[in-house]
Amino acid sequence: MAQTDLRRVGLIGGTSWESTAAYYRLLNQAVRDLRGGSASAAVSIHSLDFAGVHAQQLAGDWSSLGADLGDAAAALQRGGAEAVAVCANTLHLVADAISSAVDVPFIDLIEIVDRECVAQNWKAVGLLGTGYTMRSAMYPDRLAKSGIEVLVPDEPDLQFVHDVIYDELTRGIVSPQSREGYLAVIGRLVDRGAEAIVLGCTEIGLMLRDGDASVPLLDTTISHCQALVEFMLSAPSGSPR
Repeated sequence: MAQTDLRRVGLIGGTSWESTAAYYRLLNQAVRDLRGGSASAAVSIHSLDFAGVHAQQLAGDWSSLGADLGDAAAALQRGGAEAVAVCANTLHLVADAISSAVDVPFIDLIEIVDRECVAQNWKAVGLLGTGYTMRSAMYPDRLAKSGIEVLVPDEPDLQFVHDVIYDELTRGIVSPQSREGYLAVIGRLVDRGAEAIVLGCTEIGLMLRDGDASVPLLDTTISHCQALVEFMLSAPSGSPR
């Protein structure tokens, strides 16, 4: 298979660019490892201004945010993307607006996490993410269909987790104190019955990795990138390789 045979994936990034950089690195490392030599990923990035995204979130203007992300997805498709994905958990709250704006597949991160939890036979998982994600029904509703309970931190733990994401991780700050604080939050979720923890914000992997806690940590960025690489290497429907 020649390098040009890779299927192109379009990423909606800049949400924040710290996690988008991790996506770009992970995708290229995986393709290089699988293909060898100087191989790299077939990826296009439409990078948003996270300051504007955050302002829309604070204002609760999810309709405009969905329209903006839909426009970004459509631009990626026009640029040759054969599938699109958004490099964020929280922005899957407007996944319908994104997927409806394109004719190519939308590679849904929440669906990927659901499949991985099912494969691991977890019945209860803790969720760390932004306040928007943790307070929403997005993960609980999707995983409940697979018989999985989603546990979120109690206040003020939930607010602490949210604040570290926006005040530190999205700005490239990785604090030992915040890391210890996250591990303490994880410990309290484990005490409530969590068999694993979903790192449901693509920046949390900058601070924590699987093996750091007493239960497995599912890094959604890694899981998403694995699915994106699988798509890049797949054959289009009806086109054998």
